[in-house]
Amino acid sequence: MAVKNTAQVIIGGKIITLGGYESEEYFQQVASYMNKKIGELETVPGYGRQPMETKHMLLSLNITDDYFKAKKQVETYELDLQQKDQEMYDLKHELISLRMQIEEAQKNEQEALDEKNEQEALDEKNLLEGKVKELEKELDEMLK
Repeated sequence: MAVKNTAQVIIGGKIITLGGYESEEYFQQVASYMNKKIGELETVPGYGRQPMETKHMLLSLNITDDYFKAKKQVETYELDLQQKDQEMYDLKHELISLRMQIEEAQKNEQEALDEKNEQEALDEKNLLEGKVKELEKELDEMLK
């Protein structure tokens, strides 16, 4: 079972104790993000004169906006990843198909080479047999 952690962080100049199953470093990152968003809002003219409820609403809206933008980016990355996976799958199958075609072509080439060699050997045999017959004929004529 996960251990519950607590950490004191500073958000908006106030010390707040956060608790949960995340690490203290994570709590510090959350606080840092909140402080960054508060700092961004404080640069907006008129923000300082707004009631606290409005400030909290603007901070919530900005964080929600960041959340939806990040969520959209994740969806885009996931879609890209799926497309890349499909492309890789297709390329692997194409590679396998090409390898099979190469193997078939090599087999056919070897068969053709074997046939050629066999035919050449047969032609050479016939040629030699013809020469043997000629020599036998010459020999017979000499012996007569």
